[in-house]
Amino acid sequence: MNAALQSHTASDRLSARQANQPTAEALLQVQGVSLEYRTPERVVRATHQVSFEIDPADRFVLLGPSGCGKSTLLKAVAGFIQPSEGQIRLAGQQVKEPGPDRIVVFQEFDQLPPWKTVIQNVMFPLLASRTLKGREAEERARHYLEKVGLSAFADAYPHTLSGGMKARVAIARALAMQPKILLMDEPFAALDALTRRKMQEELLELWEEVRFTLLFVTHSIEEALVVGNRILLLSPHPGRVRAEINSHQYNLKSLGGVEFQASAQRIHRLLFDEGEAPAVEPDLRFQDVRIAY
Repeated sequence: MNAALQSHTASDRLSARQANQPTAEALLQVQGVSLEYRTPERVVRATHQVSFEIDPADRFVLLGPSGCGKSTLLKAVAGFIQPSEGQIRLAGQQVKEPGPDRIVVFQEFDQLPPWKTVIQNVMFPLLASRTLKGREAEERARHYLEKVGLSAFADAYPHTLSGGMKARVAIARALAMQPKILLMDEPFAALDALTRRKMQEELLELWEEVRFTLLFVTHSIEEALVVGNRILLLSPHPGRVRAEINSHQYNLKSLGGVEFQASAQRIHRLLFDEGEAPAVEPDLRFQDVRIAY
């Protein structure tokens, strides 16, 4: 059963999204995607018939408990895993393999080759993919290092950087490729609380300036509300769509507020209620909520 709960009259575009129908404006379309992996004993289904769309400049968050398949979905969007059912389309083209139009920032920042300087790390994918050569690659790399506040560390090596600085190098390296969509898999999970808060703030500031399209994976409800303008809630294993929530009204200043905390509690109930999903009345915090079973 599907129930659409809205606080305003739906546009044709919203109606199409709620019906899981592709729309011309969507940048990324995930349509009925089921993902599976094999163990020595059996085939395990990670996600079951998941559908969603991401528009240009969206900050779209996949939120759910451990084991719900959110990271697996991100890897499928990246082209590392092929769906057993359904399809993924980026800018109208079916995703069949990895490509420079989708760049992933992982949780582990030791992915930066330690023998390369910061500037060399940012330049590397530009050169390896033959996107740019020599001077042009260096100019673009320096441009994005400046945007993440690391111009002064261009000649430093990764082992001399803090965790937060390594995270910023990874983000600069990804954005330098100017992908159609930036994929971030719990990128701040390994950081301490203060650094994580700072990185969330810097990510949002960078988005305000560059307006890139973001697919962000987290298991933190608070981080999802802060980072995302739209949140897809996935059920425990196997991951199914529980709801899609419009959360653009929140930011870091919302933390601790009564409305923010109430929204976080309601998301928790939507994620973990094993019976019927609780009633969600229309309001300004949860505009355009779609609950799926």
